[in-house]
Amino acid sequence: MTWDVTVLISVLAVVGLFCQVYLQRTHNEKSLKPLGQIDFRDRQDQLYIRVSNNGVGPMILDRLWFIKDGKRYATIEECLHLDRRSYSRLDGHESVRKVILPNSSLTIFEASLAPQENETALNHVRDQLSPITLKVEFHDIYDNKMSIERDFQWFNRHAVKEDSM
Repeated sequence: MTWDVTVLISVLAVVGLFCQVYLQRTHNEKSLKPLGQIDFRDRQDQLYIRVSNNGVGPMILDRLWFIKDGKRYATIEECLHLDRRSYSRLDGHESVRKVILPNSSLTIFEASLAPQENETALNHVRDQLSPITLKVEFHDIYDNKMSIERDFQWFNRHAVKEDSM
């Protein structure tokens, strides 16, 4: 009789252990999740596009897609008609794996404009960016796939419409 109770208690302890391991792993997956966000800055002297990780786990980038006129591109420079020396950009080669740590960001595009450059040059960069959409595919350390997407129409928010003139 004591032998049966001992075996039963041992089996229940093992089942409880497996349940606890499952709950711990589920908790870890949820608590170490990256939270991706695409951020913009548009000031007189600087324009940038960044992918930020506002979560508490690392964000492992799988692929960046730039979408313009329904076509996908691997790099932003394929979508722009700007002098390549006028801006810095992330090299979009897939062979280079990028990891964004928690509370960090990765600059995808940045144009720093000198004070002597006028509003026309700034508007030209904005016009080039506004028809583009960025899609970021990434995963967490548990290999859970995620993606974020944002269009760049925000850069065109100050554009003067021809109808209003």
